[in-house]
Amino acid sequence: MNSAADKSNLAGVVGRNITALLERRKAEEQELAWHEKLADAITRFAGSMKFVLIHLVIYSLWIFINLGWIRGIPKFDPSFVVLAMEASVEAIFLSTFIMITQNRMMALSDRRADLNLQVSLLAEHEITRLIQMMREISHRLGVEEGDDKELDELSRDVPPEQVLESIEAHEKKIFPET
Repeated sequence: MNSAADKSNLAGVVGRNITALLERRKAEEQELAWHEKLADAITRFAGSMKFVLIHLVIYSLWIFINLGWIRGIPKFDPSFVVLAMEASVEAIFLSTFIMITQNRMMALSDRRADLNLQVSLLAEHEITRLIQMMREISHRLGVEEGDDKELDELSRDVPPEQVLESIEAHEKKIFPET
């Protein structure tokens, strides 16, 4: 095969994967309940510069009016109690919408991490199997592989549970208080 053919094959696979991922993301977004879409829209707006500028203008006007700096407009909240209450209520609702969106995003992230782990475990198993097959082929052809302890280790399947237990044991040594 030539280099151009390799690139077109790779581009085809990559393009197909990208298309599949984007279609999946679009389908997931379409399946969202109305309240999740609303929370996402509010969160997106609250995280924008437009939101900041609107609040800057509104709060500045509120403060300037109630300090008496704008003539001709009577004070309506001279103690700023209403402003404080409005800001507090807004903060309660905004933080709730943000938490709803973050919870949904965290669940989505967990699903993607599970998929990534599954793909990694499958790849690890396939590589282990390839090492075993190459060792068998080498043995049948009479090719000496040398004394490589790491190769012996790599040719064994390692159960994921064992890896997790090892990680947890090491974490307990490093972080005994948790």
